Amino acid sequence: MEALRFQYPYLLNGLWGVFLLIAFFVFVFRQKEALLKRLGHLEMIKKMLPGFRKKRVMAKSILFIVAYIFLVIAAADPQIGTKLEEVKREGLDIIVALDVSMSMKAEDIAPNRLEKAKHEISKLIDILHGDRIGLIAFAGMAHVQCPLTLDYSAAKLFLRMMDTNLIPVRGTAIGDAIRKAIKAFSRKEHKYKVLILITDGEDQGSDPVEAAKEAAKEGIVIYTIGLGSLQGVPIPLFDRNGNPAGFKKDRNGNVVTTKLDVATLQKIAYLTNGKYYISSNGETELKKIYADVNKMEKKQLSSHKFSQYEDRFQIFIILALIVLVMETFLPERSKKMSESY
Repeated sequence: MEALRFQYPYLLNGLWGVFLLIAFFVFVFRQKEALLKRLGHLEMIKKMLPGFRKKRVMAKSILFIVAYIFLVIAAADPQIGTKLEEVKREGLDIIVALDVSMSMKAEDIAPNRLEKAKHEISKLIDILHGDRIGLIAFAGMAHVQCPLTLDYSAAKLFLRMMDTNLIPVRGTAIGDAIRKAIKAFSRKEHKYKVLILITDGEDQGSDPVEAAKEAAKEGIVIYTIGLGSLQGVPIPLFDRNGNPAGFKKDRNGNVVTTKLDVATLQKIAYLTNGKYYISSNGETELKKIYADVNKMEKKQLSSHKFSQYEDRFQIFIILALIVLVMETFLPERSKKMSESY
């Protein structure tokens, strides 16, 4: 369905200027007529102005107003595109749950763990064919960042917005992320559902193993990817400008470390017939996961996709220029004699 929208709709308020222009031209016309009456008998003056037509003066004024309307519309940047369309394809529902806790800023993986994970997820989205993708961000709690969609451009946009400031509650609640994914998937089906869980830390009281059992009952296959060190690394802190500001410390002034809980991630994957991967410097983990996922039975999926709008302000600028040219070359006097004013 073709739809029209404006990039800067507030500029359409300039159309109120049309009433000012109309009032201005009416005032000018009346002033001219009043001036002619002062000079003498109006009918005699009209005979002294051969070819002068009031209708032509009015036409020129109308053309000027029309040109003004076109210019205001052009300034508001009209855009045309397909507002919403339904897309149907065969594929699976895939949700990626990404840990956005502060420890993901650790730079033991260049440039840091979070950016490395986001880069890999972006590459995964690039190779999807017909699968719906969704995103969940989690730290001390979980949040659906992007609902399941076939609009991969929109998913990438939401992915770029994922940062350590997104979740206000600190910590690592892997169980909450799994439960949030269960709700995000369709509860009517018990297959076609894949959750990719990416984290670097230990769970803090959300019981992820029990959550994995709940996911298994819903037919969700969970693949887990572990980022970071098994020995534990300090949690970096940053100031408002994003500059390093030391490391997180406990009440006694000791540096707090975070380490990967491999056993829990392996158990989550095992309980749901998935697999556990430890992140490497390359981009192989998500590719391997998608290769496995691609072998699974698929279903027909439908989703709504927003298409890109294209600018159409050029049309209204051209129309305004044409009308202004017409106004410029339209003479106020006709070649024929006329007694009407």
